[in-house]
Amino acid sequence: MSSTLLLILELFGIAVFASTGALVGVRKELDVFGVAVLALMTGLGGGVLRDLLIGSVPPNALEDWRYLVVPFVTALVVFMFHPVFGRLEREIMLLDALGLSLFCVTGAVTAGAAGLNVLSASALGMLTGVGGGMMRDVASGRVPVIFRGDLYATPAFAGALIASVVHAMDGSPWWYAVAGATCLVWRVLALLRGWSAPLPPGTLRG
Repeated sequence: MSSTLLLILELFGIAVFASTGALVGVRKELDVFGVAVLALMTGLGGGVLRDLLIGSVPPNALEDWRYLVVPFVTALVVFMFHPVFGRLEREIMLLDALGLSLFCVTGAVTAGAAGLNVLSASALGMLTGVGGGMMRDVASGRVPVIFRGDLYATPAFAGALIASVVHAMDGSPWWYAVAGATCLVWRVLALLRGWSAPLPPGTLRG
C-alpha cells in the first residue's frame, strides 16, 4: 500500500471518527473546547496509541499538521451544524463502521511495516480502530462501546488480521479492500440485525 493512499485513508477515517466524538460532546452539552477535545481524542487516539507502542515517536498526529487540522475542522463543523448531524444518526453509525474498517487496515499495515509479526500487527490494527472510541466514551462518562456487547472489536480484529497477512505476503492491494470490506460488512450487519457478543451462560442482557 502506497504511503499516499495510506495517508488519505487515515485522514478520512480521522474525520469520520472525529465527527462521532464531536456529536457526543454536543449531546453532553460541552462547550466548543470540550467538543473539539472529544473530536481530537476520538479521531487520533487509536493512531497515537499504535505509534507509541511501535516506538514511532513523536506520533504521526504530532508530526504532520494535517492530522490535527482535520479533526479540529470536523469538530467545528459538527458544533455549528449539530442539528443536521443529530438527524443523521443512522448515517453516522454507518460512517463510524467505515472509519473502523479503514483504521483496522491502516493500523495493521503501519504496525507490520514497523516489523511486528502478523498477530501483533493485527492486535494493533484493532487497537487503532477502537482506541479513540474507548477514550471518547471514558472521557464522556459512558461505558465503552466494545464493553457493551456490540460487535465492534471483533470485526476490527478480523479485518486487521487479513490486512496483516496480506502485508506479510506482499499481496495485491485489492486484498486490503477485502480486509476493510470484511470489517465493514460484519459491523454493518451487526448494526442492522442487532447481533451482539455472547454473554456468560445464564446471564441476561440488560
